Amino acid sequence: MSDCIFCKIVEGKIPSKKVYEDDEFLAFHDINPAAPVHILVIPKQHVESLKDCNESHAPMLGKLFVKLAAIALDQGLVDGYRTIVNTGRVGGQEVYHLHAHILGGPQPVGPMLVRR
Repeated sequence: MSDCIFCKIVEGKIPSKKVYEDDEFLAFHDINPAAPVHILVIPKQHVESLKDCNESHAPMLGKLFVKLAAIALDQGLVDGYRTIVNTGRVGGQEVYHLHAHILGGPQPVGPMLVRR
């Protein structure tokens, strides 16, 4: 996708503070962190959103979650962390390239949602 910011990061056209990279995935620090550790993990293949995934994406999604756990531990999050995949406008997705957030730090990250 020519206008996708995450695709441009994968291509090296936009710099990022990388923490992990292999042939399929890239992980980097969020530029607007919501926790002391806030890492984004993206597949290099452009998939717009989790809602666009089907059975053919199952191997990639499985590897993504394995990578999330390994990256979190590499970042020192041994006491726990939160993973988030925002999906679509109502789900809070801001960049339409599938990605997962790893959030953590020395203190609990707080409640999952603010109760209304």
